[in-house]
Amino acid sequence: MFERTAGEQPKRARRARETGVAGIRQWLPEQLSREALGWWLVTRAGIFLLALSAPLLFNRGDTYPNVWHAWWQWDVWHFKAIAEFGYANGEPSGAPLAAFFPGLPVLMRAASWLGIGYVGGGVLVSAIASAFAGVWLAKLARYEFPELRDFGPTAALVWFTAPVGVFLAAPYTEALFCAFAFPAWLAARQGRWARAAVLVALASTVRVSGLFLIFALCVEFVTSKKRDWRSLPWLALPAVPVLGFMAYLKQIHGSWFAWQEAQEKGWAREFTWPWTSIVHTFEAATTGRFPADRTDWTWMFRAELVALLVGLILLAWLLWRRSWGEAAWVGATLAAFVTSYWVYSLTRATLLWWPLWIGLAVLLHRRPWLGRFYLGLAIPLAAIWAAAFFTGRWSG
Repeated sequence: MFERTAGEQPKRARRARETGVAGIRQWLPEQLSREALGWWLVTRAGIFLLALSAPLLFNRGDTYPNVWHAWWQWDVWHFKAIAEFGYANGEPSGAPLAAFFPGLPVLMRAASWLGIGYVGGGVLVSAIASAFAGVWLAKLARYEFPELRDFGPTAALVWFTAPVGVFLAAPYTEALFCAFAFPAWLAARQGRWARAAVLVALASTVRVSGLFLIFALCVEFVTSKKRDWRSLPWLALPAVPVLGFMAYLKQIHGSWFAWQEAQEKGWAREFTWPWTSIVHTFEAATTGRFPADRTDWTWMFRAELVALLVGLILLAWLLWRRSWGEAAWVGATLAAFVTSYWVYSLTRATLLWWPLWIGLAVLLHRRPWLGRFYLGLAIPLAAIWAAAFFTGRWSG
């Protein structure tokens, strides 16, 4: 009996170790998530390196630049002002802050309690949100194309290395919006309408694109084989935060549509016929429109035209596939941008088009040489875009 008991001790120890490892593994991310997070970590390291080095490499002044202020560019100032002052008091520049939805500034203010400041809080929010969104993009890609093995992380890689990927790290709304929108769409595709509605409602607190996502969710519900009419009332939920924000602006600014009026006042987003808007954009994309020292404006309008072309091709592909919900999402976004005075900031909006990045990943998976070509082109463009942003040039 003693020998039998002694022989069982190593087995018991081995079983205990295996049980302990299994217990640890159940709390770790699955392989797909680990790979997506791996790409997130590598690409974030590259962007943070650019944030530190670009102001030093491209400094035109005689003074040593404050590299820690590289993140304080363009709309970051407005989000910081809302987080610090709110909507009622405005900021020293007098910018119409009602144009921006409150989701990101609220989280920036909360994160600032860690002692990292408002902008530091925004960088932290975008870092966490981009990691979360990348994982869910990988899961959505796997769900849409289950026949492609080990495919999901490729979609995350393509998204993280997007030419405008710097806006997934900066305190902008893209990463946070996608952190809600990507799992929301996966839930909708699975027929989990209540979960999808809650996530779309959260996305609607972040940026006006939530309105287009609400529209796309309704189209997806109507055209889906997994629609459940008992879940129909849930589709009204995403409108609640939008109406709440409008009511708040009505109280402090006297108009239900103060956010749209602010967009028109500060960013020339008044209604314009699409053909006129495109003409204005072509004019802005030609040399001589802007001062000689603002060539970044000219090049960015050229990039806007490229983004518009990509969006139209994507929309045509989605219609051909009869992906009605995704087509409604991309089509509504394009319609909003081509009915402003001119097309701008569409380059950043491409980050919200999950069908684009999943479609690119499918193409790269089936044609590996295209993957090498894409990365060889996209990574340098992403570095240039990031350097432009961190040195204060207009980059979308």
